[in-house]
Amino acid sequence: MSSKTIKQISESFINPKIEVNETKQPYHLSPMDLYMISMHYIQKGLLFKKPSSNFDITKLVHHLKESLSLTLVHFYPLAGQLSTKLNDDRQSLVFVECNKGPGARFIHGSVDMTISDILSPTYVPVVVQSFFDHHRAVNHDGHSMSLVTVKVTELIDGVFIGCSVNHAVVDGTSFWHFWNMWSEIHSSNYEEVPLSRMPIHKRWFPEGYGPQILLPFAQVDEFVSRYEAPQIRERFFHFSAESMARLKDKANEDNNNNTNKVSSFQALSALCWRAIVRANHLPKHQLTSCKLATNNRHRLNPPLSQHYFGNCIGVINTTTTAGELLEHNLGWAASLLHHTVVNHNDKSVRDFFNKWMKSPVVYQPNKQLDCYSVRMTSSPRFDMYGNEFGLGKAVAVRSGNANKLVGSVISYEGCEGGGSLDLEICLSSGLMEALELDEEFMGVVELKK
Repeated sequence: MSSKTIKQISESFINPKIEVNETKQPYHLSPMDLYMISMHYIQKGLLFKKPSSNFDITKLVHHLKESLSLTLVHFYPLAGQLSTKLNDDRQSLVFVECNKGPGARFIHGSVDMTISDILSPTYVPVVVQSFFDHHRAVNHDGHSMSLVTVKVTELIDGVFIGCSVNHAVVDGTSFWHFWNMWSEIHSSNYEEVPLSRMPIHKRWFPEGYGPQILLPFAQVDEFVSRYEAPQIRERFFHFSAESMARLKDKANEDNNNNTNKVSSFQALSALCWRAIVRANHLPKHQLTSCKLATNNRHRLNPPLSQHYFGNCIGVINTTTTAGELLEHNLGWAASLLHHTVVNHNDKSVRDFFNKWMKSPVVYQPNKQLDCYSVRMTSSPRFDMYGNEFGLGKAVAVRSGNANKLVGSVISYEGCEGGGSLDLEICLSSGLMEALELDEEFMGVVELKK
């Protein structure tokens, strides 16, 4: 179907309900935050059915604004904007100025579409990108743009709540922590009740460094760049709890491993890696990597709380040749990933950032593209479907255009829970068609009924 246009109904800005003393001080960014300054915002959202025929979207929008205002009391950096100070040595100090700007952006819109129009097509409709603010914005744009925008779009029979948050301020764990606490406050009827999981704003820095981290750049174009992903197709593939269990068993049996060391997600990552490399018809000698985004909080010693607010992530690489990957079985590939994961520890995290502190760099996707690799991002462990906002359980999660490249594989918890999950896979048309014919991969996928 042709792409529909979203009609904007209103726009406003939301600030913390009460004054927060901490907003008067600079909110410094850690090395892990600064490393992300040239990436896109995080864009994730939930699609809900309208709970009744007399549903009042105006009332929902009002309540969402009220609960968001209370949530920002605890997540106060998100109501500010980025600022930069240049010192005499032409070095940049980038930080969050919590009282800068008009606040968190809130957009209300509508579109003449149904839930089926979003979920029935094989590939994600382009209109989904319009359910989010900050389209193609990079995190550095937070100097003039909001750090968070909530966009509520009314469909004929549903509501989509899309949220985009600056990725130099949050990672996936903090992004969904923010959502979870917003939902919790919303369901409490805005009473002053303690949050079940308070965010921890004390910044993490490598030993001997901080709180002010200087970037050795004076001009923005020295460390910030724009990039456009090539034309890609995005498709969701569903994996039931039962198929995940069978996949894990197969990976461990292939490897003659009776201790089930390989996890179900490692087995799934290996499955995707093999299938996408096979679809790509790479020569046997071509090096290929499976890149896993990983939460570093529990890997540090002492560990950081899972409530740490900010970026505490890394990317770990497992590399082999296309020939080796495909000539061995699934269990062999999964065991390679398992070995990489178990060896990613406090030392490797600190070694990376101690090296970074001596020569700071900013990750720039357009300069580090690798068309031979698979990138596994997000996590099925995030509580996505626990966010209901008085609408009942969401029917689906969707994402925007941000940070998507050929070979991106984004994981989500399955709507039915219980160990199920969904993968959003991004490939060129030709690669997607080849993946859809891959017997090993499609043999695990649960197709729509």
